[in-house]
Amino acid sequence: MAEAEYKPLNWSPTPNVGYTVLRRPDGGMHFIFTDLSKPTLDHWQEFALQHLYDSDRLTRNLYDLRQIEVVPEEAVQRALEANSDPAARNIRLAVVVSNEKVRIATQKIADLTAGGGVEMGIFTSIDDAEAWLDRPLTTMI
Repeated sequence: MAEAEYKPLNWSPTPNVGYTVLRRPDGGMHFIFTDLSKPTLDHWQEFALQHLYDSDRLTRNLYDLRQIEVVPEEAVQRALEANSDPAARNIRLAVVVSNEKVRIATQKIADLTAGGGVEMGIFTSIDDAEAWLDRPLTTMI
């Protein structure tokens, strides 16, 4: 599928928002977080939910949390809401972390949303996350 065939990302940098997002070559999204402040969480939640509602196929997303030292409870709750949304069906989500605190918080999200349509993997390496994302999506159906 050519890049032009993917739906638009509809994201642009916003002051005081601690993440960026790019369209992945497979049509999914690659999020890179630098903070999990309230303005960041507000912006991310609105952006992510809008893309969930527009989702029309199996999707691979990558969340890079390697710059995050601690995941606040508010971020955990918002991720649980997003992963539990019925529109989150058929998403393969790789999360890359750099420390045990972030891994534990991310595992909590994965455990509490298991079976809800989001297939989630936690990694310490971008290469490992990409290899996992590259598996055939038909294993999710």
